Amino acid sequence: MSVLQGIEPKIIFGFFEEICEIPHGSGNIRQLSNYLKKFATDRNLRVNQEPCGNIVIYKAATAGYENSQPICLQAHMDMVCEKTSDSRHNFKKNPLPIAVMDDEVFSRNTTLGADDGIGVAMIMAVLDSDDIEHPPIEAVFTVDEETGMEGAKNLNFSSIKSRRVVNLDSEDEGIFYVSCAGGLRGTINLPVDMKNHTGVEYDVVISGLHGGHSGEMIDRYYANAIIIMGRLLRFLQQRMKFRIVELSGGLMDNAIPREAGCHIHVSEENSLGFEQTIAEFEELIKNEYHANEKNLMIYCENIGETEKPVLRNDTAKKVMYLLTAVPDGVIKMCRDEGQEWLVETSLNFGIMRLSENRFTLEAGLRSSISTEKYALSSKLRVIAEMAGATYTESYDYPAWEYNEDSKLLPMLKRLYESEYGSSPVVKGIHAGLECGIIYHALKPVDIVSFGPTVKGAHTPKETLSISSTKRTYDLLVALLRELK
Repeated sequence: MSVLQGIEPKIIFGFFEEICEIPHGSGNIRQLSNYLKKFATDRNLRVNQEPCGNIVIYKAATAGYENSQPICLQAHMDMVCEKTSDSRHNFKKNPLPIAVMDDEVFSRNTTLGADDGIGVAMIMAVLDSDDIEHPPIEAVFTVDEETGMEGAKNLNFSSIKSRRVVNLDSEDEGIFYVSCAGGLRGTINLPVDMKNHTGVEYDVVISGLHGGHSGEMIDRYYANAIIIMGRLLRFLQQRMKFRIVELSGGLMDNAIPREAGCHIHVSEENSLGFEQTIAEFEELIKNEYHANEKNLMIYCENIGETEKPVLRNDTAKKVMYLLTAVPDGVIKMCRDEGQEWLVETSLNFGIMRLSENRFTLEAGLRSSISTEKYALSSKLRVIAEMAGATYTESYDYPAWEYNEDSKLLPMLKRLYESEYGSSPVVKGIHAGLECGIIYHALKPVDIVSFGPTVKGAHTPKETLSISSTKRTYDLLVALLRELK
């Protein structure tokens, strides 16, 4: 039974619901790619499916627009797969458990994937319509944007003739984005040694944090569960002897980690003091984040005496050194031309893993200035090497620079002001968008990014505004009509 049946615009939410029924997490996009290819062939639209899964669909101009310059509409297919700790959802097999409350669509205990499923659905609605006036359209749907923009990097740009691009991967209605940060993933790998040990085992979990998109929400100064875990271990180290059994946190380098956990061995005589120390640290950290992490909690359970492999002392010290020494969060702010403060450079440690022979930290680095991005990456390399770890860079992508000569932007501003009687906000975004890759591949190119209101992207609290979706789609249609 359809959940979104009857919600306007029906065509958009019908396509969005179909997308939600298809597993499409990053790296698992082939089924959705095939769905879009079939969508195009069923409508006799020319389509190209690239080996990586990218889809490009071409639609001829409507009457009177045959001599107009083409427009590229672009969105990405993949979604971030996050869920609550008690959710049993399988992102590789199950449809998303979507629901509606008032003006919002959400998914029960999982991310919704409105980033960027709703962008895909809006472009599909344009392609499906026989009533919308428009110039030639090149609809580009890319894969694996959330894990390094691999789809955009592998896109055959020679097949794209447009030098006007509308990216539909933004999440704040009334804001037109005209530039974005570049980024890369930095990975620290530390070889570890373990030995069997007997002690009282505790399961410690840091949870209840906001989490969120590590680009758009980094300036909200939400707590990072991995960094707090590092501080907790250091706090314990200064007060008692203990051994690390397990250590983990986060799911994606581009999501601020909401949870982190560890298993620790202590001696019987230290067990009571251990619990008191955890409670002391919890009170301390809650006080620090009282303004923006109301639900922060540290769970501590005595599992009993166990014999398990633990980190040797020298290795454990290196792990705690790394967790204490690495920077995190906003690194540098800057002012834009309107003198608003914006994040220029940031760092988010989104993944922490401990195996029997390796400790791994993965970070998402972002900056609107490439030299600062690489300087920050160099700092991580030095910290890693000081601990005897290796450091690698991957998924490097460029920034999108502001185009002072844009023709799309003043057109969009005029349409918005005419419809809503107020001026939109024009700004850069600290998140990475595929616009950076598109900009460098097609320049000179005119690009603007906008979209409906999506709250809590990259978290299980993600919601999509229904009314905002309709207004955004109406704006897109009005823009297409203007592009003669």
